Amino acid sequence: MEFKEFGATGVKVPDIGLGTWQYRGGDAPIKKAVELGACLIDTAEMYGTEEAVGAAIRGMRDKVFIATKVSGNHLRYEQVIAAAEGSLRRLGIETIDLYQVHWPDPAVPIAETMGAMEKLVDEGKVRFIGVSNFYLKNLQEAEAAMKRHTIAANQVKYSLMQRGIEEDTLAYCQKNRITVIAYSPLARGALSTRTLLKNRRTLAALQQIASETGKTMTQVALNWCIAKPGVIAIPKTDKVERVVEMCGASGWKLSPSQTVALEKAFPVSV
Repeated sequence: MEFKEFGATGVKVPDIGLGTWQYRGGDAPIKKAVELGACLIDTAEMYGTEEAVGAAIRGMRDKVFIATKVSGNHLRYEQVIAAAEGSLRRLGIETIDLYQVHWPDPAVPIAETMGAMEKLVDEGKVRFIGVSNFYLKNLQEAEAAMKRHTIAANQVKYSLMQRGIEEDTLAYCQKNRITVIAYSPLARGALSTRTLLKNRRTLAALQQIASETGKTMTQVALNWCIAKPGVIAIPKTDKVERVVEMCGASGWKLSPSQTVALEKAFPVSV
């Protein structure tokens, strides 16, 4: 497993972590992910999986980087504080490594929300602040509202099939040392399963490069994603064997020509 600096924090995180939206896998897949070095486990208040994550990491807290999120419906100052307390309780931990605003709410001043996030850091309940589903304008507004801390990460949808952040958000994050956490990096399974990838041209390109590299379609798609500077990915699975496969996306590189071929087959407009 390869590691990258997390934002500008000096802390290293794996380039493959594990997402837990709709997670129903019990302890084993999470434990296997941590064992293989994919120790960033991402959850959220609204997922309903914090208790499952907490149970799985019990006894190995020092080996795990826990990321969770406050719902975009709870962004008033006191709501953020209360939501963090609830997440800490459900996770069974004393400090959240990364606390993220799940999505922006235009009805709540961003300064109010970020003020609460900074307060949580000041109190030692949160190590690092992040946002999620914040595109460039929202991200810049959140940054401008910060007074004592910085935004370490922005979790956004990013995959070969969903490359919209390349228009401006990705470059901005890279320039400003904000880690991009790519969710749905396999496009909800479409990049892993022949029957879900309907376009013959894109399927052929992905299969060809999988054959050339001796990797699976899943591993090629994830490797393309994490090859981008400042980008890590959090695919989701309930199965131990899939955790092993996903972790195999780290530690090797596509050739420049393979990268070009993939990006030609999956243009930004797809």
